Amino acid sequence: MNDKKIKIITSIVIVSLIILCGFLGYKLYRKNNESKLASENLYNQALYEMVDYMENVENYLAKATISTSSKHGAETLTSLWREANLAQTYLSMLPIESQELEKTSKFLNQVSDYSYSLSRKNINGEELNDEDLKNLENFHTYSKELTSSVNQILYDLNAGTISWDELTKEKNVDFAQQVSTQIDLGSSIEDNFHEYEGLIYDGAYSEHITSADKKGLSGDDISEEQAINIVRESFGANSTGKIESYGLSENASIPVYTFAVEDKGKRNITIGISKKGGHVVWINSDREVKEEKLSSEQANEKGKTFLSEKGYENMKETYFLKEENIITINYAYSQDGVIMYPDLIKLKIALDDGEVLGMESTGYLNNHIVRDISNIKISKEEAKSKLNKNLNIESEGLAVIPTKWKTENLCYEFKGKIEDTEYLVYINAETGEEQDILIIVNTPNGTLTM
Repeated sequence: MNDKKIKIITSIVIVSLIILCGFLGYKLYRKNNESKLASENLYNQALYEMVDYMENVENYLAKATISTSSKHGAETLTSLWREANLAQTYLSMLPIESQELEKTSKFLNQVSDYSYSLSRKNINGEELNDEDLKNLENFHTYSKELTSSVNQILYDLNAGTISWDELTKEKNVDFAQQVSTQIDLGSSIEDNFHEYEGLIYDGAYSEHITSADKKGLSGDDISEEQAINIVRESFGANSTGKIESYGLSENASIPVYTFAVEDKGKRNITIGISKKGGHVVWINSDREVKEEKLSSEQANEKGKTFLSEKGYENMKETYFLKEENIITINYAYSQDGVIMYPDLIKLKIALDDGEVLGMESTGYLNNHIVRDISNIKISKEEAKSKLNKNLNIESEGLAVIPTKWKTENLCYEFKGKIEDTEYLVYINAETGEEQDILIIVNTPNGTLTM
């Protein structure tokens, strides 16, 4: 074999090796990228979960600082203990160096242990003393700062201004500086912590709207043809075009005939009519609202007029949310000035012309009856004496609220503030017990509760 052939073969072998190495390198690069992407997805999910649980910790701490009932306080503190533990579980999944996590982990540990120790006091019928409440206030103050910090990290990751690679570098101490804290309850927790013995987009109580009895669902069963006639009446005979039936949904919370309606403007509107009684259970229109001309107050008046025309009288607005030039308002039935939170109707109103684009009446149809509200055994002043002494009362009244056991309680409702946090506190009008505490969240787009 001459030198020329040897050089050719050698060149071929070298090129083949280069191609093979390139191919293997590319495969390894892709595999590493896929592995890195999978890891980052897991980290993102863990961070999202941690932020959610830390926000819950903040809310439960706020509620715990004003609770005056050992029974309700025990429930709040037990929930706080659980949420702090879950936050810590997801925190441990993040790849940030231990120096950055140490203070955060310590904080969540202390919240968990301290809330557990206080819940034991409550379970044994003891009230929290001033020192207990002061410690909870300190925790709450710090939790707001800490939640803000981790939310900023989440925002920076989503915006691409920081990466997981940077967060895992040992030289990155920004996170450690953000979460440093002076809180240390030390032996005051350890002295009490020995063994374990078991222990709201929507407005207030909108999740407790289902009922097996369907108290507000009156009337006889109707046919599909009768339901179509009700649809025409709802929209007006001259404003409806084609009506397409999707049949009867028997397994829904309220069995409904569902229809797609094409109005004269060629919009698609869906509507559900209850089999029993022919009530409008829900309406939804897909119309885009391009501008906001009406105020929230004007939209509210449009909503009340709509409800009155549909036969729903004495409905009072409670909470609202504005998004994309549409306002969603929760209305609760008012009986002799007492707000009935279970009897809820939600309206979606366009802020360009006040048209009602959506309606959902499940709560009202499930729960509406005339109630006996005479069984009040304590006065408003007696109820006030049960409140946290630091609560500055802004409004007061009576309300019926649902429970998680699908029962109802008649309560005094007190709205008030402690520093910059607004609360709704419910005192049972029959027993005088603290029934519930909600935190009011006022945003530029609406008023919500937690």
